Amino acid sequence: MLAYIGLGSNLKDPKAQIKKALDSLNENNETKLINASSYYESKPLLDIPGPNYINAVCKIETKLSAINLLNLCQEIEDNQQRVRELKWGSRTIDLDILLYGEQVISNKRLSIPHPEAIHRAFVLVPLFEIEPKIKVPLLGPIVSLLDRINKLDVKKL
Repeated sequence: MLAYIGLGSNLKDPKAQIKKALDSLNENNETKLINASSYYESKPLLDIPGPNYINAVCKIETKLSAINLLNLCQEIEDNQQRVRELKWGSRTIDLDILLYGEQVISNKRLSIPHPEAIHRAFVLVPLFEIEPKIKVPLLGPIVSLLDRINKLDVKKL
């Protein structure tokens, strides 16, 4: 199954944190990194105080179910000392499953497509970079989603 994961960090050398998470995804026997976007810089959401974020999106091939992929992402976050205090607070690493094939999933632990992704330039711009013709289930082509956001909210590094 092809899946797309958003990565973000604003603590403890964010670029190195994202690289480490990408390496962890690729080193897992059940996942293979296919492609990763450039890094993008964005401000914290809702003007929450803290350093700017570095974000990226990767495309993987996985044998894991969506829920087991979520478990793997959370394990990687835990291994990189992710602390869950504020919902949108600073973090060493954040991995969000954006898309899992063409599936639509909604349960207590997981929503795919990621419900906030359509509003976030730091997700859509790097996703477009690696997959410009992708169609997001229920929402349509990424190009039309990009037209609805302020792309100036992110800066390619």
